[in-house]
Amino acid sequence: MSDLVSKIFKYLLVCLGLSLPFVNAIADTYPSKPIRLIVPFPPGGPTDIVARPLAVLLGDRLKEQVIIENKGGAGGSIGADLVAKSAPDGYTLFMGTVGTNAINGSLYKQLSYDMTRDFTPIALVATAPVVIVVNSNDRIKTLSELITEARAKPDTIAYGTAGNGTPGHLTAALFESTAQVKFKHIPYKGSAPAVTDLIGGQIPLVFDPIQSVLPHITSGKLRALAVTSKTRSPLLPNVPTVAELGYPQFESTAWWALFGPAKLPEPITKKLRLDTEKVAQSAAFKERLGNLGVQPNVDFKESLANFQTSEIAKWARVVRDSGATVD
Repeated sequence: MSDLVSKIFKYLLVCLGLSLPFVNAIADTYPSKPIRLIVPFPPGGPTDIVARPLAVLLGDRLKEQVIIENKGGAGGSIGADLVAKSAPDGYTLFMGTVGTNAINGSLYKQLSYDMTRDFTPIALVATAPVVIVVNSNDRIKTLSELITEARAKPDTIAYGTAGNGTPGHLTAALFESTAQVKFKHIPYKGSAPAVTDLIGGQIPLVFDPIQSVLPHITSGKLRALAVTSKTRSPLLPNVPTVAELGYPQFESTAWWALFGPAKLPEPITKKLRLDTEKVAQSAAFKERLGNLGVQPNVDFKESLANFQTSEIAKWARVVRDSGATVD
């Protein structure tokens, strides 16, 4: 019996010795053909805006074309499922978001993919805060005044969002539990109608990512009370963060990250990670993102895997406490 175990052990060592050069050879020749980058939302949206400059600049570094394919639907689940079922060869990648890879597992009763088990995390690419905004003519001028009024009149101040389970909705739910207030949620079918009603005076408050409200803040139609990122937005330098207004642990951002299918070989993962980090840190990427409030990630001290784990835990609590679900 011991001879059999010894033979098996030696055989495995031989196989391992043969496989390492093979895996390294794959990495040395990768990529040798165009790469698909699946964007799980329609063209023109925030995820598409982040993915397109990333695709161009990453393709330049890899010396192969990175081709965008928009596969929208079901809150990003259609595109995510496509990548989850793809071969782990580095030729199908995924532009994941806080929704697809941190929220949807708690939000959807049935999800066709697993947010962690079906993907290889590569690198966090960009983030954007949610902004708490009121009409510029509203008598509420500060976040403190909003909290005071909400505590005096629980469940009466209505706030609009782009819909149930969106970053705006869940950020508002997180803020409610943090500040110990209760608002009345009005879900819209997208950011535009919510912002339109806020400008028109139909609702007094909106929680929404910066890119949809920034033009109206700049024009003077809306007043920003706070941003939900840990630090102030460079595009709204005079707007304080929720954290600096008395809630130091509060942070909520929309984010975008590059993922591959599960079991992506480590040499290919490492190559993609290093090149993606270089792109995210480049002046060219920042310039191509424009002035929409989306900020490139330039700090890679924390791995995407660890960041994703903490985000999943945070949003699972928020979804549970808010009662939000999507069929």
